[in-house]
Amino acid sequence: MRKRFGAILLVAVLGLAGCGEGEALPADPGDHLPVASDLPSASGSEDPGGTGGVGAAPGASSTGQAAQSFAFGNPDGHAAIPAEAKAESVASPTWVIGDGTPASCTSERFVAAVSQGGTITFNCGPSPLTIVVKETAKIRNRSPKVVIDGGGKVTLSGEGKRRILYQNTCDKALEWTTDHCQDQATPALTVQNIVLADGNSTGDKTEGGGGGAIFVRGGRFKAVNAKFVRNRCDDNGPDLGGAAVRVLSQYQNKPVYIVGSTFGGASGQGGVCANGGALSSIQVSWVVLNSVFSYNSAVGKGANPARAGTPGGGSGGAIYCDGDNFTVKLAGTLVEQNKANEGGGAVFFVSNDRTGTMSIESSTLRKNPSAGFETDGFPGIFFLGAKPPSVSGSSLTK
Repeated sequence: MRKRFGAILLVAVLGLAGCGEGEALPADPGDHLPVASDLPSASGSEDPGGTGGVGAAPGASSTGQAAQSFAFGNPDGHAAIPAEAKAESVASPTWVIGDGTPASCTSERFVAAVSQGGTITFNCGPSPLTIVVKETAKIRNRSPKVVIDGGGKVTLSGEGKRRILYQNTCDKALEWTTDHCQDQATPALTVQNIVLADGNSTGDKTEGGGGGAIFVRGGRFKAVNAKFVRNRCDDNGPDLGGAAVRVLSQYQNKPVYIVGSTFGGASGQGGVCANGGALSSIQVSWVVLNSVFSYNSAVGKGANPARAGTPGGGSGGAIYCDGDNFTVKLAGTLVEQNKANEGGGAVFFVSNDRTGTMSIESSTLRKNPSAGFETDGFPGIFFLGAKPPSVSGSSLTK
Protein backbone atom coordinates (compact mmCIF):
# COMPACT_ATOMS: atom_id res chain seq x y z
CA MET A 1 0.00 0.00 0.00
CA ARG A 2 1.31 3.45 -0.91
CA LYS A 3 1.54 6.03 1.87
CA ARG A 4 1.80 9.65 0.82
CA PHE A 5 3.61 12.07 3.16
CA GLY A 6 2.17 15.55 2.86
CA ALA A 7 -1.02 14.41 1.13
CA ILE A 8 -2.95 12.69 3.92
CA LEU A 9 -2.91 12.49 7.68
CA LEU A 10 -0.56 9.72 8.78
CA VAL A 11 -0.39 8.12 12.19
CA ALA A 12 1.67 4.98 12.74
CA VAL A 13 2.11 3.22 16.04
CA LEU A 14 4.87 0.67 16.38
CA GLY A 15 4.53 -2.41 18.51
CA LEU A 16 7.91 -3.92 17.78
CA ALA A 17 9.96 -5.62 20.45
CA GLY A 18 13.75 -5.61 20.50
CA CYS A 19 15.81 -8.79 20.45
CA GLY A 20 13.02 -10.82 22.04
CA GLU A 21 13.36 -8.88 25.28
CA GLY A 22 10.14 -6.86 25.04
CA GLU A 23 12.35 -3.81 24.70
CA ALA A 24 10.68 -0.82 23.00
CA LEU A 25 12.39 0.96 20.15
CA PRO A 26 14.20 4.16 21.10
CA ALA A 27 12.05 7.21 20.57
CA ASP A 28 12.72 9.19 17.42
CA PRO A 29 10.66 10.93 14.74
CA GLY A 30 10.19 7.63 12.94
CA ASP A 31 8.38 5.91 15.80
CA HIS A 32 5.26 8.01 15.12
CA LEU A 33 5.16 9.30 11.59
CA PRO A 34 4.73 13.06 11.44
CA VAL A 35 1.31 14.54 10.82
CA ALA A 36 1.55 16.39 7.50
CA SER A 37 0.13 19.65 8.80
CA ASP A 38 2.56 19.74 11.70
CA LEU A 39 5.74 19.49 9.65
CA PRO A 40 7.86 22.50 8.71
CA SER A 41 8.25 23.15 5.00
CA ALA A 42 11.61 24.89 4.84
CA SER A 43 13.75 21.79 4.36
CA GLY A 44 13.00 21.39 0.65
CA SER A 45 14.33 24.01 -1.74
CA GLU A 46 14.64 24.21 -5.49
CA ASP A 47 18.15 23.51 -6.74
CA PRO A 48 19.96 26.60 -8.07
CA GLY A 49 21.70 24.70 -10.85
CA GLY A 50 25.04 26.24 -9.97
CA THR A 51 26.91 22.95 -9.55
CA GLY A 52 26.11 21.01 -12.67
CA GLY A 53 22.81 19.63 -11.48
CA VAL A 54 23.92 19.05 -7.91
CA GLY A 55 22.56 20.72 -4.77
CA ALA A 56 24.16 23.92 -3.59
CA ALA A 57 27.21 23.81 -1.36
CA PRO A 58 26.71 24.61 2.34
CA GLY A 59 26.03 28.29 2.80
CA ALA A 60 25.00 28.81 -0.81
CA SER A 61 21.58 30.04 -1.84
CA SER A 62 19.01 27.28 -2.26
CA THR A 63 16.50 29.12 -4.40
CA GLY A 64 16.46 30.23 -8.00
CA GLN A 65 16.56 28.64 -11.42
CA ALA A 66 16.12 24.85 -11.48
CA ALA A 67 19.11 22.66 -12.22
CA GLN A 68 19.58 20.66 -15.37
CA SER A 69 18.96 16.92 -15.29
CA PHE A 70 21.43 14.96 -13.22
CA ALA A 71 24.08 12.92 -15.00
CA PHE A 72 25.19 9.64 -13.41
CA GLY A 73 28.10 7.34 -14.12
CA ASN A 74 30.39 6.75 -17.08
CA PRO A 75 28.61 7.20 -20.44
CA ASP A 76 31.43 5.22 -22.09
CA GLY A 77 31.07 2.28 -19.70
CA HIS A 78 29.30 -0.76 -21.10
CA ALA A 79 29.97 -3.50 -18.57
CA ALA A 80 27.17 -6.03 -18.19
CA ILE A 81 25.08 -5.54 -15.07
CA PRO A 82 24.02 -8.64 -13.09
CA ALA A 83 20.36 -8.86 -12.17
CA GLU A 84 20.97 -8.29 -8.46
CA ALA A 85 22.98 -5.14 -9.25
CA LYS A 86 20.20 -3.42 -11.18
CA ALA A 87 17.94 -0.69 -9.85
CA GLU A 88 15.05 -1.83 -7.67
CA SER A 89 11.46 -1.48 -8.86
CA VAL A 90 9.58 1.52 -7.49
CA ALA A 91 6.29 0.73 -9.21
CA SER A 92 4.55 0.31 -5.85
CA PRO A 93 6.30 2.60 -3.35
CA THR A 94 5.66 2.21 0.35
CA TRP A 95 6.15 5.92 0.99
CA VAL A 96 5.89 8.92 -1.31
CA ILE A 97 7.54 12.01 0.14
CA GLY A 98 5.64 15.15 -0.85
CA ASP A 99 2.37 16.19 -2.46
CA GLY A 100 3.82 17.66 -5.64
CA THR A 101 5.28 20.85 -4.16
CA PRO A 102 8.88 21.56 -3.05
CA ALA A 103 7.69 22.72 0.37
CA SER A 104 6.10 19.35 1.11
CA CYS A 105 9.39 17.46 0.73
CA THR A 106 10.98 17.88 4.14
CA SER A 107 13.77 16.32 6.12
CA GLU A 108 11.32 15.18 8.80
CA ARG A 109 9.20 13.21 6.35
CA PHE A 110 12.24 11.61 4.77
CA VAL A 111 13.85 10.58 8.07
CA ALA A 112 10.55 9.14 9.31
CA ALA A 113 10.05 7.12 6.12
CA VAL A 114 13.57 5.67 6.32
CA SER A 115 12.90 4.61 9.89
CA GLN A 116 9.77 2.76 8.77
CA GLY A 117 11.50 1.02 5.86
CA GLY A 118 10.24 -0.02 2.45
CA THR A 119 10.45 1.72 -0.92
CA ILE A 120 10.67 5.50 -0.77
CA THR A 121 10.06 7.87 -3.69
CA PHE A 122 9.55 11.62 -3.97
CA ASN A 123 6.83 13.85 -5.42
CA CYS A 124 8.30 17.32 -5.06
CA GLY A 125 7.32 18.98 -8.33
CA PRO A 126 8.91 19.08 -11.79
CA SER A 127 12.21 20.75 -10.86
CA PRO A 128 15.30 19.27 -9.21
CA LEU A 129 15.22 19.77 -5.45
CA THR A 130 17.68 19.70 -2.55
CA ILE A 131 16.40 18.38 0.77
CA VAL A 132 18.65 19.39 3.66
CA VAL A 133 18.62 16.40 6.01
CA LYS A 134 18.53 17.89 9.50
CA GLU A 135 19.37 14.63 11.27
CA THR A 136 20.96 11.40 10.08
CA ALA A 137 18.35 9.02 8.68
CA LYS A 138 18.69 5.61 10.36
CA ILE A 139 17.60 2.25 9.00
CA ARG A 140 15.86 0.02 11.54
CA ASN A 141 17.15 -3.53 11.55
CA ARG A 142 13.66 -5.00 11.29
CA SER A 143 13.30 -3.47 7.84
CA PRO A 144 13.93 -6.20 5.26
CA LYS A 145 14.48 -3.69 2.46
CA VAL A 146 14.96 0.06 2.14
CA VAL A 147 15.02 1.56 -1.35
CA ILE A 148 15.52 5.31 -1.71
CA ASP A 149 14.82 6.51 -5.26
CA GLY A 150 15.27 10.19 -6.06
CA GLY A 151 13.79 9.94 -9.53
CA GLY A 152 16.82 11.76 -10.95
CA LYS A 153 15.67 15.01 -9.35
CA VAL A 154 16.40 14.83 -5.61
CA THR A 155 19.58 15.77 -3.76
CA LEU A 156 19.89 14.80 -0.10
CA SER A 157 22.28 17.20 1.64
CA GLY A 158 24.03 16.76 4.96
CA GLU A 159 24.67 20.50 4.96
CA GLY A 160 28.37 19.86 5.61
CA LYS A 161 27.41 19.05 9.20
CA ARG A 162 26.21 15.44 9.44
CA ARG A 163 26.11 12.00 7.87
CA ILE A 164 23.05 11.41 5.68
CA LEU A 165 22.31 7.66 6.08
CA TYR A 166 23.27 5.09 8.72
CA GLN A 167 22.71 1.32 8.74
CA ASN A 168 24.25 -0.92 11.39
CA THR A 169 22.93 -4.38 12.19
CA CYS A 170 25.09 -4.48 15.32
CA ASP A 171 23.78 -1.22 16.78
CA LYS A 172 21.48 -2.20 19.65
CA ALA A 173 19.69 1.16 19.46
CA LEU A 174 18.38 0.04 16.07
CA GLU A 175 17.46 -3.43 17.46
CA TRP A 176 19.41 -6.64 17.41
CA THR A 177 17.36 -8.96 15.24
CA THR A 178 19.71 -11.96 15.15
CA ASP A 179 22.46 -13.44 17.30
CA HIS A 180 24.91 -12.99 14.41
CA CYS A 181 24.53 -9.31 13.63
CA GLN A 182 27.76 -9.14 11.64
CA ASP A 183 26.43 -11.64 9.06
CA GLN A 184 22.73 -11.23 8.40
CA ALA A 185 20.85 -10.75 5.14
CA THR A 186 18.82 -7.70 6.04
CA PRO A 187 18.28 -4.80 5.92
CA ALA A 188 19.12 -4.44 2.22
CA LEU A 189 19.69 -0.76 1.46
CA THR A 190 19.63 0.65 -2.07
CA VAL A 191 20.13 4.28 -3.08
CA GLN A 192 19.31 5.00 -6.71
CA ASN A 193 18.67 7.89 -9.09
CA ILE A 194 19.74 10.36 -6.43
CA VAL A 195 22.48 12.75 -5.32
CA LEU A 196 24.02 12.66 -1.85
CA ALA A 197 25.89 15.88 -1.13
CA ASP A 198 27.81 17.49 1.71
CA GLY A 199 27.63 14.58 4.13
CA ASN A 200 30.13 14.89 6.96
CA SER A 201 30.90 12.32 9.66
CA THR A 202 33.94 14.14 11.07
CA GLY A 203 34.25 13.46 14.79
CA ASP A 204 31.92 10.44 14.77
CA LYS A 205 34.13 7.47 15.61
CA THR A 206 31.32 4.90 15.84
CA GLU A 207 32.67 1.59 14.51
CA GLY A 208 35.96 3.33 13.81
CA GLY A 209 34.49 6.32 11.97
CA GLY A 210 34.21 7.22 8.29
CA GLY A 211 31.27 7.17 5.92
CA GLY A 212 30.61 10.87 5.37
CA ALA A 213 27.42 10.35 3.38
CA ILE A 214 26.58 6.70 4.13
CA PHE A 215 27.78 4.24 6.77
CA VAL A 216 26.80 0.57 6.46
CA ARG A 217 27.59 -2.40 8.65
CA GLY A 218 25.82 -5.68 7.93
CA GLY A 219 22.94 -6.59 5.62
CA ARG A 220 23.45 -5.53 2.01
CA PHE A 221 24.11 -2.26 0.21
CA LYS A 222 24.18 -1.04 -3.37
CA ALA A 223 24.18 2.30 -5.19
CA VAL A 224 22.73 2.56 -8.70
CA ASN A 225 22.71 5.75 -10.77
CA ALA A 226 23.78 7.82 -7.80
CA LYS A 227 26.06 10.81 -7.42
CA PHE A 228 28.17 11.67 -4.38
CA VAL A 229 29.65 15.15 -4.10
CA ARG A 230 31.55 17.15 -1.49
CA ASN A 231 31.29 14.52 1.23
CA ARG A 232 33.94 14.17 3.91
CA CYS A 233 35.04 12.35 7.05
CA ASP A 234 37.94 12.76 9.50
CA ASP A 235 41.16 14.07 7.97
CA ASN A 236 43.41 11.71 9.93
CA GLY A 237 43.45 8.12 11.10
CA PRO A 238 45.27 5.01 9.87
CA ASP A 239 42.24 2.91 8.94
CA LEU A 240 39.12 5.10 8.85
CA GLY A 241 37.79 6.30 5.54
CA GLY A 242 35.09 6.61 2.94
CA ALA A 243 34.14 10.24 2.44
CA ALA A 244 31.11 9.03 0.50
CA VAL A 245 30.56 5.44 1.67
CA ARG A 246 32.06 3.24 4.39
CA VAL A 247 31.06 -0.43 4.53
CA LEU A 248 31.93 -3.02 7.18
CA SER A 249 30.80 -6.62 6.64
CA GLN A 250 28.16 -7.76 4.15
CA TYR A 251 25.95 -10.84 4.32
CA GLN A 252 27.93 -13.97 3.43
CA ASN A 253 30.71 -11.74 2.12
CA LYS A 254 28.57 -10.84 -0.91
CA PRO A 255 29.78 -7.76 -2.79
CA VAL A 256 28.65 -4.19 -2.62
CA TYR A 257 27.52 -3.11 -6.09
CA ILE A 258 28.26 0.40 -7.36
CA VAL A 259 26.57 0.84 -10.74
CA GLY A 260 26.42 3.82 -13.09
CA SER A 261 27.41 6.18 -10.30
CA THR A 262 29.66 9.22 -9.93
CA PHE A 263 31.91 10.17 -7.03
CA GLY A 264 33.08 13.76 -7.44
CA GLY A 265 32.94 14.33 -11.17
CA ALA A 266 34.44 17.82 -11.31
CA SER A 267 37.02 19.94 -9.54
CA GLY A 268 35.79 20.89 -6.07
CA GLN A 269 33.10 18.21 -6.06
CA GLY A 270 35.15 15.24 -4.80
CA GLY A 271 35.19 13.66 -1.37
CA VAL A 272 37.88 14.21 1.26
CA CYS A 273 38.87 11.85 4.06
CA ALA A 274 41.91 10.39 5.80
CA ASN A 275 41.63 7.36 3.50
CA GLY A 276 39.26 6.53 0.67
CA GLY A 277 38.12 9.84 -0.76
CA ALA A 278 35.09 8.00 -2.16
CA LEU A 279 34.81 4.41 -0.84
CA SER A 280 36.32 2.60 2.13
CA SER A 281 35.86 -0.84 3.63
CA ILE A 282 37.27 -3.56 5.82
CA GLN A 283 36.71 -7.18 4.78
CA VAL A 284 34.22 -6.22 2.05
CA SER A 285 34.15 -7.03 -1.67
CA TRP A 286 33.17 -4.49 -4.33
CA VAL A 287 31.87 -4.70 -7.89
CA VAL A 288 32.08 -1.28 -9.52
CA LEU A 289 30.44 -0.99 -12.94
CA ASN A 290 30.21 1.89 -15.43
CA SER A 291 31.05 4.51 -12.82
CA VAL A 292 33.24 7.61 -12.43
CA PHE A 293 35.63 8.52 -9.61
CA SER A 294 37.35 11.89 -9.95
CA TYR A 295 38.76 14.67 -7.78
CA ASN A 296 38.63 12.65 -4.55
CA SER A 297 41.43 12.90 -1.99
CA ALA A 298 42.97 10.85 0.82
CA VAL A 299 44.50 13.54 3.01
CA GLY A 300 45.78 11.68 6.09
CA LYS A 301 49.49 11.45 6.82
CA GLY A 302 51.52 8.49 8.02
CA ALA A 303 49.82 5.51 6.28
CA ASN A 304 48.67 2.34 8.09
CA PRO A 305 50.07 1.41 10.54
CA ALA A 306 50.84 5.02 11.27
CA ARG A 307 54.47 5.97 11.14
CA ALA A 308 55.92 7.27 14.38
CA GLY A 309 54.92 10.84 15.07
CA THR A 310 52.05 10.86 12.55
CA PRO A 311 48.26 10.49 12.91
CA GLY A 312 48.12 7.94 10.07
CA GLY A 313 46.15 7.64 6.88
CA GLY A 314 46.49 9.17 3.45
CA SER A 315 45.86 6.14 1.22
CA GLY A 316 43.31 5.33 -1.48
CA GLY A 317 42.51 8.62 -3.18
CA ALA A 318 39.30 7.10 -4.53
CA ILE A 319 39.01 3.61 -3.02
CA TYR A 320 40.50 2.14 0.17
CA CYS A 321 40.11 -1.58 0.91
CA ASP A 322 41.62 -3.53 3.79
CA GLY A 323 40.99 -6.97 5.30
CA ASP A 324 41.65 -10.59 4.40
CA ASN A 325 39.81 -12.54 1.71
CA PHE A 326 37.93 -10.00 -0.42
CA THR A 327 37.73 -8.97 -4.08
CA VAL A 328 37.49 -5.73 -6.05
CA LYS A 329 36.28 -5.54 -9.64
CA LEU A 330 36.30 -2.37 -11.74
CA ALA A 331 34.57 -2.64 -15.12
CA GLY A 332 33.57 0.10 -17.55
CA THR A 333 34.82 2.62 -15.02
CA LEU A 334 36.79 5.87 -15.24
CA VAL A 335 39.12 6.76 -12.34
CA GLU A 336 41.01 10.01 -12.81
CA GLN A 337 42.35 13.06 -11.01
CA ASN A 338 42.20 11.46 -7.56
CA LYS A 339 45.16 11.76 -5.19
CA ALA A 340 46.63 10.26 -2.05
CA ASN A 341 49.17 11.71 0.35
CA GLU A 342 50.51 8.19 0.88
CA GLY A 343 49.68 5.10 -1.20
CA GLY A 344 47.31 4.47 -4.09
CA GLY A 345 46.12 7.71 -5.67
CA ALA A 346 43.33 5.68 -7.28
CA VAL A 347 43.06 2.44 -5.25
CA PHE A 348 44.63 1.12 -2.06
CA PHE A 349 44.14 -2.65 -1.73
CA VAL A 350 45.68 -4.67 1.11
CA SER A 351 44.67 -8.26 1.75
CA ASN A 352 46.41 -9.02 5.01
CA ASP A 353 46.43 -12.79 4.46
CA ARG A 354 47.29 -12.31 0.76
CA THR A 355 44.17 -14.11 -0.51
CA GLY A 356 42.37 -11.10 -1.99
CA THR A 357 42.15 -10.43 -5.73
CA MET A 358 41.47 -7.47 -7.99
CA SER A 359 40.37 -7.23 -11.64
CA ILE A 360 40.19 -4.23 -13.97
CA GLU A 361 38.14 -4.61 -17.16
CA SER A 362 37.42 -2.07 -19.91
CA SER A 363 38.35 0.77 -17.57
CA THR A 364 40.59 3.83 -17.61
CA LEU A 365 42.76 4.88 -14.67
CA ARG A 366 44.82 8.03 -15.25
CA LYS A 367 46.30 11.01 -13.44
CA ASN A 368 45.91 9.55 -9.93
CA PRO A 369 49.11 10.57 -8.13
CA SER A 370 50.37 8.62 -5.13
CA ALA A 371 52.60 10.98 -3.19
CA GLY A 372 54.09 8.17 -1.08
CA PHE A 373 54.08 4.75 -2.73
CA GLU A 374 52.37 2.54 -5.31
CA THR A 375 52.90 -0.84 -6.96
CA ASP A 376 55.29 -0.99 -9.91
CA GLY A 377 53.49 -1.39 -13.20
CA PHE A 378 50.13 -0.27 -11.79
CA PRO A 379 50.09 3.53 -11.72
CA GLY A 380 47.77 4.92 -9.06
CA ILE A 381 47.37 1.54 -7.33
CA PHE A 382 48.96 0.09 -4.22
CA PHE A 383 48.23 -3.63 -4.12
CA LEU A 384 49.03 -6.52 -1.78
CA GLY A 385 47.08 -9.68 -2.54
CA ALA A 386 47.12 -13.20 -3.90
CA LYS A 387 48.49 -12.21 -7.32
CA PRO A 388 48.89 -9.02 -9.35
CA PRO A 389 45.63 -7.39 -10.46
CA SER A 390 44.27 -8.81 -13.69
CA VAL A 391 43.90 -6.11 -16.34
CA SER A 392 41.99 -6.53 -19.62
CA GLY A 393 40.90 -3.96 -22.21
CA SER A 394 41.97 -1.18 -19.87
CA SER A 395 44.38 1.74 -19.72
CA LEU A 396 46.44 2.53 -16.61
CA THR A 397 48.65 5.60 -16.98
CA LYS A 398 50.31 8.26 -14.89
